[in-house]
Amino acid sequence: MQFIYHPEAGEANLIVEGESFLHLFKSRRHKEGEKLLFRNLKDCYLFTYLVERVEKRKAFLKLVFLECKEVLPKREVTLIWCVVDPKVVEKTLPSLNEIGIWRVVFVYCERSQRNFKLKLDRLKKILINSSQQCGRSKLMEIEIETSLKKVLKRFPNTVLIDFCDTPLNSDGKLTSFCIGAEGGLVESERGLFKEIKGLDTPLVLKSETAAVAVSAKILL
Repeated sequence: MQFIYHPEAGEANLIVEGESFLHLFKSRRHKEGEKLLFRNLKDCYLFTYLVERVEKRKAFLKLVFLECKEVLPKREVTLIWCVVDPKVVEKTLPSLNEIGIWRVVFVYCERSQRNFKLKLDRLKKILINSSQQCGRSKLMEIEIETSLKKVLKRFPNTVLIDFCDTPLNSDGKLTSFCIGAEGGLVESERGLFKEIKGLDTPLVLKSETAAVAVSAKILL
């Protein structure tokens, strides 16, 4: 763990309780007098706190040092991901966060099941846990849109990743790409994109595999 998330990190005094308390002082057995690193995941600062007092269910910490230390992806790349099973999204999100996707915009397409509902609070918690592990200093942005047309008005140069003879390259110019749901996009949706690129493989990839593969290809 690179740091601990606390929404009030940066305050002169901090109270740690709940899950964070159990993890830090019951599981990891930190003691009074030790120093711990915290972030609020809203600014560049890494805060060092001294553990002053540990009680039965909470701990009291004092800020002793801060430094501006950004750990962010080198480029702002947006993944437009047609909605798939939330369980799949939850398992894949940490990998996308570690690879360095800046933003994920989930959108319902023709082949998305409308009963799939993404819980933003749960996704945020997953991203917080992932960021604590990989060191990312600002949370990935998560959005939900209702149609591809609306998304493409915001991101007009989005490249669709689908079966195609034109291979995707990693020249550093791609700023947004779209991954379809299982089964891909219907022809009317494919026609909305200016560019369609493919991966150099004869194998059929799951939606989440394609999302991770393309992210790694263009960012790492």
